[in-house]
Amino acid sequence: MCGIAGVYAPGHEAAAVAALGLFALQHRGQESAGVGVSDGEGVMVYRDLGMVAQVLDERRLPSLRGHLAIAHCRYSTTGSTLWENSQPAFRLGPRRTVAIGHNGNLVNTRELVERLPGGRARLQGSTDTELLTALLADAPGEDLVDALLDLLPLVKGAYSLVVMDEQRLIALRDPHGFRPLVLGRLPAGPREATTEAVDFDPGWCVASETAALDTMGAEYVRDVAPGEMVILGEGPRPRSIRFAEGRENLCVFELIYFARPDSYMLGRNLYEARRRMGEALAREAPADADIVLPVPDTGAPAAAGYAEQSGLPYREGMVRNRYAGRTFIQPSSALRQRGVTVKLSPLREQVRGQRLVVVDDSIVRGTTTKQIVTLLRRAGAAEVHLRISAPPIFHPCFYGIDTQIETELIASRLDLDGIREFVGADSLAYLSIGGVLDALELPRERFCFACFDGQYPLPVPYDVGSHKFVLEEELISVET
Repeated sequence: MCGIAGVYAPGHEAAAVAALGLFALQHRGQESAGVGVSDGEGVMVYRDLGMVAQVLDERRLPSLRGHLAIAHCRYSTTGSTLWENSQPAFRLGPRRTVAIGHNGNLVNTRELVERLPGGRARLQGSTDTELLTALLADAPGEDLVDALLDLLPLVKGAYSLVVMDEQRLIALRDPHGFRPLVLGRLPAGPREATTEAVDFDPGWCVASETAALDTMGAEYVRDVAPGEMVILGEGPRPRSIRFAEGRENLCVFELIYFARPDSYMLGRNLYEARRRMGEALAREAPADADIVLPVPDTGAPAAAGYAEQSGLPYREGMVRNRYAGRTFIQPSSALRQRGVTVKLSPLREQVRGQRLVVVDDSIVRGTTTKQIVTLLRRAGAAEVHLRISAPPIFHPCFYGIDTQIETELIASRLDLDGIREFVGADSLAYLSIGGVLDALELPRERFCFACFDGQYPLPVPYDVGSHKFVLEEELISVET
């Protein structure tokens, strides 16, 4: 779920523009942030634990000089939350210098470690991204593009990547297109890239979402296709290479929850798509209630749709602390649970004595939802009817969501009534897969629904090799 961005803007400071894109992608990862930059002669990487504003502030950005940059904010799916695991990953190898920012998760990490000369001991951190960077830095061949073309057929899993050396920025998506990546064009003319106006010649950029292109002042051109590599820095226009036959299986959770509502994916505005999911949910699961309220902020579009379709009044029943991050993407269960009380406060006058339809986008582990219901009960709600604008999550994800252990998922352990009882709701209903597809008006074949239906587009080994801390376990075995 990480956020990635890249900028190629000859003659101008690309790191500042890439950082603007990263600010728009902060919702995709809160654990660390970083930028890699080149002036054509050498690559420099700065990264640290913390939010984008903490890491890439006015003290750091002026020293990151160059016309080529990549940026990353991290949500961990392989490796702990350590400085060594922050990105971009960087390697000064015997054959080339390379830096990589990665959104996704590999499923053959153990196999790739065996291909690295020296094995696990060659890595300082414990991410699949650093492993890719080390393999690429050591790969034979004079050219970075050729090295990628040799390496990528060996890589299995979800990966949208921004890769750079001293001269070029390369953006690519895995053949299934599990994670999004878009290409944009920076216009000529004055753009507010730093604290001073800068005149940009036309340049190019890439990002996880179209909302980041907007922040960078870029015009959306197109999606990077599954199995495609886009090369910036060899001339005035991008060069495209198809390194694999692609078939898009975009994670449907991107459209339901992950991405910003002002982003576009597969030609769909996500606010409108989520509003339509709420309408479908009201048709499938009406409730005898007084008002509809959202779980801020991601439940708001679906709650608006539910209210419109049902004819019930829409109310704001909880206030979100704008300085609190997303609880779902906290790296531990304790932080997720603690984050709810920091993040949400009830509007007692709105909920007291009312029968509520509470609309949220998903229930993953159930602990956050339970706290929300408790919060509303304490505020005086007469009834709480939960409506979820996604299907139940029965199966773990190995393609970039931190749910790799099936027993963590409440729907895999309890039936519908058991979940309702656990969270303390008076009733509970989920949107069907058919309802999601009706709202999107797109064929099922274009998405990955594996967390809902267990049909994985790419085979996944159900063993320790798929575990989040596989490289840390490898390190223990090396040391002992």
